[in-house]
Amino acid sequence: MIDVIYRQQIQPSDADAISAIVKSSGFFSAEEINIAVELAQEKLELAGDSSYHFLFAEKSNQVIGYTCWGPIPATKDSFDLYWIAVRKDLCGRGLGKALLLETEKLISAAGGRRVYVDTSSRKQYQPTRNFYESCGYRQAAFLEEFYAQDDGKIIYLKILK
Repeated sequence: MIDVIYRQQIQPSDADAISAIVKSSGFFSAEEINIAVELAQEKLELAGDSSYHFLFAEKSNQVIGYTCWGPIPATKDSFDLYWIAVRKDLCGRGLGKALLLETEKLISAAGGRRVYVDTSSRKQYQPTRNFYESCGYRQAAFLEEFYAQDDGKIIYLKILK
Protein backbone atom coordinates (compact mmCIF):
# COMPACT_ATOMS: atom_id res chain seq x y z
CA MET A 1 0.00 0.00 0.00
CA ILE A 2 1.17 3.49 -0.85
CA ASP A 3 1.42 6.00 2.00
CA VAL A 4 -0.82 8.94 1.02
CA ILE A 5 -2.45 12.05 2.42
CA TYR A 6 -6.15 12.56 1.72
CA ARG A 7 -7.87 15.87 1.19
CA GLN A 8 -11.38 16.89 0.17
CA GLN A 9 -10.90 20.57 -0.64
CA ILE A 10 -10.58 21.01 -4.39
CA GLN A 11 -7.83 23.26 -5.74
CA PRO A 12 -7.52 24.90 -9.18
CA SER A 13 -4.62 22.59 -10.13
CA ASP A 14 -6.81 19.52 -9.54
CA ALA A 15 -8.56 19.82 -12.91
CA ASP A 16 -5.26 19.20 -14.71
CA ALA A 17 -4.36 16.38 -12.30
CA ILE A 18 -7.74 14.72 -12.93
CA SER A 19 -7.26 14.99 -16.67
CA ALA A 20 -3.79 13.40 -16.48
CA ILE A 21 -4.94 10.57 -14.18
CA VAL A 22 -8.00 9.71 -16.28
CA LYS A 23 -5.99 9.88 -19.52
CA SER A 24 -3.30 7.60 -18.06
CA SER A 25 -5.81 4.74 -17.76
CA GLY A 26 -6.13 4.45 -21.53
CA PHE A 27 -9.81 3.49 -21.08
CA PHE A 28 -11.63 6.76 -21.57
CA SER A 29 -12.57 8.75 -24.66
CA ALA A 30 -11.76 12.44 -25.01
CA GLU A 31 -15.42 13.19 -24.25
CA GLU A 32 -15.30 11.17 -21.02
CA ILE A 33 -12.06 12.87 -19.95
CA ASN A 34 -13.70 16.24 -20.56
CA ILE A 35 -16.65 15.22 -18.38
CA ALA A 36 -14.31 14.29 -15.52
CA VAL A 37 -12.65 17.70 -15.76
CA GLU A 38 -16.00 19.51 -16.06
CA LEU A 39 -17.15 18.06 -12.73
CA ALA A 40 -14.02 19.47 -11.06
CA GLN A 41 -14.51 22.83 -12.76
CA GLU A 42 -18.11 22.96 -11.57
CA LYS A 43 -17.01 22.25 -8.01
CA LEU A 44 -14.37 24.99 -8.26
CA GLU A 45 -16.93 27.50 -9.60
CA LEU A 46 -19.90 26.62 -7.38
CA ALA A 47 -18.07 25.40 -4.26
CA GLY A 48 -20.73 24.44 -1.69
CA ASP A 49 -23.54 24.84 -4.21
CA SER A 50 -22.21 21.92 -6.27
CA SER A 51 -23.51 18.45 -5.46
CA TYR A 52 -20.17 16.92 -6.47
CA HIS A 53 -17.75 15.86 -3.75
CA PHE A 54 -14.11 14.91 -4.19
CA LEU A 55 -11.45 13.01 -2.33
CA PHE A 56 -7.86 13.36 -3.48
CA ALA A 57 -4.97 11.07 -2.60
CA GLU A 58 -1.62 12.85 -2.60
CA LYS A 59 1.96 11.69 -2.32
CA SER A 60 4.75 14.28 -2.17
CA ASN A 61 2.16 17.03 -2.85
CA GLN A 62 1.12 15.38 -6.12
CA VAL A 63 -2.40 14.03 -6.78
CA ILE A 64 -2.09 10.34 -7.61
CA GLY A 65 -5.73 9.28 -7.37
CA TYR A 66 -9.18 10.65 -6.71
CA THR A 67 -12.87 9.94 -6.33
CA CYS A 68 -15.90 12.02 -7.22
CA TRP A 69 -19.33 11.25 -5.78
CA GLY A 70 -22.61 12.87 -4.82
CA PRO A 71 -26.10 12.29 -3.50
CA ILE A 72 -28.67 11.07 -6.00
CA PRO A 73 -31.42 13.70 -6.24
CA ALA A 74 -34.86 12.70 -4.92
CA THR A 75 -33.50 9.77 -2.90
CA LYS A 76 -33.21 9.53 0.86
CA ASP A 77 -29.79 7.95 1.30
CA SER A 78 -28.43 6.90 -2.12
CA PHE A 79 -25.19 8.20 -3.63
CA ASP A 80 -23.50 7.83 -7.00
CA LEU A 81 -19.79 7.21 -7.29
CA TYR A 82 -19.07 9.09 -10.52
CA TRP A 83 -15.32 8.57 -10.77
CA ILE A 84 -12.55 6.65 -9.11
CA ALA A 85 -9.18 6.76 -10.80
CA VAL A 86 -5.59 6.13 -9.87
CA ARG A 87 -2.51 6.99 -11.88
CA LYS A 88 -1.89 3.99 -14.13
CA ASP A 89 1.66 3.39 -12.95
CA LEU A 90 0.33 2.97 -9.38
CA CYS A 91 -2.52 0.57 -10.15
CA GLY A 92 -2.53 -2.75 -8.33
CA ARG A 93 -0.92 -1.40 -5.17
CA GLY A 94 -4.06 -0.97 -3.04
CA LEU A 95 -4.57 2.74 -3.60
CA GLY A 96 -7.92 2.32 -5.38
CA LYS A 97 -9.32 0.17 -2.58
CA ALA A 98 -8.06 2.59 0.06
CA LEU A 99 -9.59 5.54 -1.82
CA LEU A 100 -12.89 3.72 -2.16
CA LEU A 101 -12.96 2.82 1.53
CA GLU A 102 -12.27 6.43 2.55
CA THR A 103 -14.97 7.64 0.14
CA GLU A 104 -17.48 5.16 1.58
CA LYS A 105 -16.71 6.49 5.07
CA LEU A 106 -17.40 10.05 3.89
CA ILE A 107 -20.63 8.98 2.18
CA SER A 108 -21.74 7.17 5.33
CA ALA A 109 -20.93 10.22 7.48
CA ALA A 110 -23.12 12.29 5.12
CA GLY A 111 -26.06 9.93 5.71
CA GLY A 112 -25.48 7.72 2.70
CA ARG A 113 -26.46 4.09 2.92
CA ARG A 114 -26.44 2.93 -0.70
CA VAL A 115 -23.63 3.56 -3.19
CA TYR A 116 -24.18 3.01 -6.91
CA VAL A 117 -21.48 2.90 -9.55
CA ASP A 118 -21.74 2.28 -13.30
CA THR A 119 -19.27 0.79 -15.68
CA SER A 120 -19.13 -0.56 -19.18
CA SER A 121 -19.76 -4.19 -20.11
CA ARG A 122 -16.94 -4.13 -22.67
CA LYS A 123 -14.22 -6.73 -22.17
CA GLN A 124 -11.56 -4.12 -21.40
CA TYR A 125 -13.55 -3.17 -18.27
CA GLN A 126 -13.40 -6.66 -16.74
CA PRO A 127 -10.63 -5.56 -14.33
CA THR A 128 -12.85 -2.64 -13.27
CA ARG A 129 -15.76 -4.99 -12.62
CA ASN A 130 -13.45 -7.33 -10.69
CA PHE A 131 -12.30 -4.37 -8.61
CA TYR A 132 -15.84 -3.37 -7.61
CA GLU A 133 -16.79 -6.95 -6.82
CA SER A 134 -13.65 -7.40 -4.68
CA CYS A 135 -14.70 -4.27 -2.75
CA GLY A 136 -18.11 -5.73 -1.86
CA TYR A 137 -20.21 -4.32 -4.70
CA ARG A 138 -22.77 -6.52 -6.42
CA GLN A 139 -24.33 -6.14 -9.84
CA ALA A 140 -27.75 -4.54 -9.40
CA ALA A 141 -28.68 -3.94 -13.04
CA PHE A 142 -27.55 -4.41 -16.61
CA LEU A 143 -28.73 -2.13 -19.40
CA GLU A 144 -27.99 -3.64 -22.81
CA GLU A 145 -26.34 -1.45 -25.45
CA PHE A 146 -26.60 1.60 -23.17
CA TYR A 147 -23.38 3.27 -24.32
CA ALA A 148 -23.25 1.81 -27.82
CA GLN A 149 -23.91 -1.38 -29.73
CA ASP A 150 -22.32 -4.24 -27.75
CA ASP A 151 -21.54 -1.87 -24.87
CA GLY A 152 -23.98 -2.18 -22.00
CA LYS A 153 -24.08 -0.37 -18.68
CA ILE A 154 -23.53 -2.43 -15.54
CA ILE A 155 -24.73 -0.80 -12.33
CA TYR A 156 -23.15 -1.97 -9.11
CA LEU A 157 -24.52 -1.41 -5.60
CA LYS A 158 -23.04 -1.56 -2.13
CA ILE A 159 -25.09 -1.12 1.00
CA LEU A 160 -23.02 0.59 3.67
CA LYS A 161 -23.25 -0.45 7.32
